[in-house]
Amino acid sequence: MKVKIFDESHESDLEEDINNFIQEKNPDIIDIKYSISNSIYSEEQLYCFSALIMYQDKKE
Repeated sequence: MKVKIFDESHESDLEEDINNFIQEKNPDIIDIKYSISNSIYSEEQLYCFSALIMYQDKKE
């Protein structure tokens, strides 16, 4: 089993990264863990969208 971690500041960027990974690697996905966190810096609200994909390479 392998893992791949993605971390982006916008959910559409995270979605694009995950779709590109799936298209390029074509892995057997075991599970996906998704998380959102936010914080405030000065008067700006910051978001962090992340995902961890557990997968198996098809060639293994």
